[in-house]
Amino acid sequence: MPCVFCAIVAGEAPAVRIHEDDDCLAILDIRPFTRGHTLVFPKQHTVDLTDTPPDTVAGMAALGQRIAKAARSSGLHADGNNIVINDGKAAFQSVFHIHLHVVPRRAGDKFSFAKGMLVRRDPNREESGRLLREALARIDVGEKD
Repeated sequence: MPCVFCAIVAGEAPAVRIHEDDDCLAILDIRPFTRGHTLVFPKQHTVDLTDTPPDTVAGMAALGQRIAKAARSSGLHADGNNIVINDGKAAFQSVFHIHLHVVPRRAGDKFSFAKGMLVRRDPNREESGRLLREALARIDVGEKD
């Protein structure tokens, strides 16, 4: 199945472009949560956070921050923004070309990312921390080879 974001980058699919540079493209979401909901993604196809270079993620975040500032200072009158990357199917990623959502928010807009979310506690925080530290150490060693 062809990638819709790659088709947009190639000019083969329509999109309302907000910003474009050598590395990234920002477009309005076709199913926005709020007015001005923007998607930021690299022109070079990568699937998710696990295969996207850190510099690319940093570039997406920097552009997302600029768009968030624009949403606050524009006629959208945003009071804040949600900035989200859904990483993998389990995290509700639906287009498998990494992308960052910039969702302008207004005080009292009644939209909720966390509707019905329960407060949970990790039954063994120390063990979770140990597992993550060990995995990070393995990743760091692998990156140095």
